[in-house]
Amino acid sequence: MQTSFTPEQLEDPGVAASEKILRSCVHCGFCTATCPTYVTLGNELDSPRGRIYLIKDMLENGRPADEKVVTHIDRCLSCLSCMTTCPSGVHYMHLVDHARAHIEKTYRRPFFDRLTRAVLAMVLPYPGRFRASLHAAKLGRPFAGLLKAIPPLKAFGAMLELAPKTIGKPSPVSEPGTHRPATERRGRVAILTGCAQPVLKPGINEATIRLLTRLGIEVVVPEGEGCCGALVHHMGREEQALADARRNVDAWTRQIEHGGLDAIIVTASGCGTTIKDYGWMLREDPAYAGKAERVSELAKDITEYLASIELPEPVVKPNLAVAYHSACSMQHGQKITAAPKNLLKAAGFSVKDPAEGHLCCGSAGTYNIMQPEISAKLKERKVRNIEATKPDVIATGNIGCITQIASGTGIPILHTVELLDWAFGGPKPDGVPDARPSRLEALLAAGQAAIPA
Repeated sequence: MQTSFTPEQLEDPGVAASEKILRSCVHCGFCTATCPTYVTLGNELDSPRGRIYLIKDMLENGRPADEKVVTHIDRCLSCLSCMTTCPSGVHYMHLVDHARAHIEKTYRRPFFDRLTRAVLAMVLPYPGRFRASLHAAKLGRPFAGLLKAIPPLKAFGAMLELAPKTIGKPSPVSEPGTHRPATERRGRVAILTGCAQPVLKPGINEATIRLLTRLGIEVVVPEGEGCCGALVHHMGREEQALADARRNVDAWTRQIEHGGLDAIIVTASGCGTTIKDYGWMLREDPAYAGKAERVSELAKDITEYLASIELPEPVVKPNLAVAYHSACSMQHGQKITAAPKNLLKAAGFSVKDPAEGHLCCGSAGTYNIMQPEISAKLKERKVRNIEATKPDVIATGNIGCITQIASGTGIPILHTVELLDWAFGGPKPDGVPDARPSRLEALLAAGQAAIPA
C-alpha cells in the first residue's frame, strides 16, 4: 500500500511503525474471509482491510478520530485471525493498537461510553475491586434486561448478565510466595496470577501449581506483579497499559536476577499474547526495553511449557471426548495450535476439533460487554459448532472464552490444565464426567462377567 506521510509525521515512533505496517498491505482481501465481524456483518469497513484504509486516512492526514472511524475500530475483536490468514505478514495487531491509542487521545466519546470504559478500567484489573463488584452484581442482576433495553446502558446490562451467580473465596495460591516441588527440583518458573481469572476461576492456577510441583518444578508467585495490562491496552489506554507492563517487568526481573527462571507461566492466553509483546510495547523506553524483551522471551503458555518438558505416564486414563476450543489469542496471537491438543491426547482424552475453529467466540476481553449484539451472534455460532462434536467436556486456554462459552451451553468447560492435572494425579474437576473404560477394558470386563463363578 502506498503511503504519503511527511518526514515530520514519521519522527513519531508510533506513526513510523504504523507506516511500515500499512506499506506491507497489498489489498488482497484474504483477511475478509476469516474476520468474524465481516463474516457476521458483511460490511467492508468491518473487515481488517476496511479498517486499514480508515486508519491510514486518519493517520496520514494527521486528524482526530471521528465517529465513523471509532465505530468500526470498536467493532474489531483483536482476534488476530487476519494475521494468520495474511500472506503479506501485515502486523495488524500493532496497527490497530496504535489506532486505539490515537482514538483515546483525540476523540471524546459519549458520556455513557466514557463511563463504561472508566468503570471497566478501574475495576477489572484489580482482583479486590472486581470481587466486590461481582457481589454487588447479585443485587442488580434482575435489572439486566431493563438496562440492555436502554441503548446508553446496555453495556451495564451485559455486565450483569455475565456476572457469575456464585463467587468463590480468594485462593491462597494467589499470595506471593514459593511453591516447592514435590520431588527433586528440575526447574523454576514464575506464574502470572492475573486479575480477573483468580476471581472467576481460581482453580486454574491451583491446578497449574499442583501439576508443576508434582513434576518437580518450583513455582514462584512474585511480589508486586499484577494485571498484564491487556484490558486497558485494548481500550487505547496506553499509559496505564505501559505502567502495568513496567510493574510486571520489575517483579519478574527481580526473580530472574535472584533465583533464575526457566519460564514465566501464563494460564490466560489473552494475557500471554500481551506479555509476549512487552518487548515491543516498551521498545522506546531505554530503562525497560532490554528487560521487557527478556520477559517476553521467557513468557510461556502453560501448555507450551508442558510440551517442552518430559511428562510421566498419566495416572488416570479419562477416555472422554474433549472439544478443544482454540482461543484466538492462543492460535492467532501466539501461534500455539498443536501443543494443547497433543497434551490432551497423550493424557487419554479423545480430542474433537469444532468447525470454524478460527472464528472468535465473541469474548475478546471486554468485547462481550461493549459490543453485546455482535458478541452474542458469535457465541451462538461457536456453541453450535462445539455442540455438534458431541463432547463430554470442552477445553480451552483462556478465562474469557470459558466465561463466554459457559453462558451458552450446559456442557462443562474447563481450562486445559485442569484436565491435565486430573489425568496426571490431581483431583477430578467439578462437573466433569467420571473416566470411562477404554474399549479394550470394556470388552475384558464384559468377558469376565460372562465367565461363570
